[in-house]
Amino acid sequence: MGTTQPILVADGHRATRRAIAALLRRIGYETIEAKTGPEALDLATRLQPALVILEVNLDEVSGYEVCRELRDAYGGDISVIFISGQRTTPPDRVAGLLVGADDYIVKPFDSDELVARARAALRRVHAANGNSKKGTPSLWAILTMREREVLQLLASGLGQTDIAMRLVISPKTVSGHIQRILPKLGVHSRAQAVALAHQHRLGDVEAHSLSAA
Repeated sequence: MGTTQPILVADGHRATRRAIAALLRRIGYETIEAKTGPEALDLATRLQPALVILEVNLDEVSGYEVCRELRDAYGGDISVIFISGQRTTPPDRVAGLLVGADDYIVKPFDSDELVARARAALRRVHAANGNSKKGTPSLWAILTMREREVLQLLASGLGQTDIAMRLVISPKTVSGHIQRILPKLGVHSRAQAVALAHQHRLGDVEAHSLSAA
């Protein structure tokens, strides 16, 4: 059974990229393809895939950097699996996991193994999103996990700089999230966004998580 969000396959090697995409389509998943790092980031921003299968050695922007940017932008809303035929040592795999990947597959890989790992990654991201949406489904459904975190922190009274420090991202990234949050919520200011968050009791959710931390 497929997912409503596509799977992004980012690999500079055309034959490998197309083989992975074809394999996933055969079992019911919609796929999109990218051959460079910037192309992968652009497609991920526009289409927000549920899963990115990401070659480490992409042209222009490395897979590691793509993964970092996706984690900053979407948190756990996107699952990332690295694949590589060159970066294959245990330290390489550890580095991939440390920058935020959910899994790491070495080329050449078995088709059944790739499918099994892709399905496991999708189950994890769907389960995480389902749990986070409990109690505020209408608002959670239109925001990414990272956007929800930013909105919660805004609602708790933190400013842009403090939010950046809390989430270990740049103030510019926080500003970008806020600019995406406003039209999604149908509001025109941060104050209106905060008021709406309080209506959905998101501030209470954040206060609880802060007290439990």
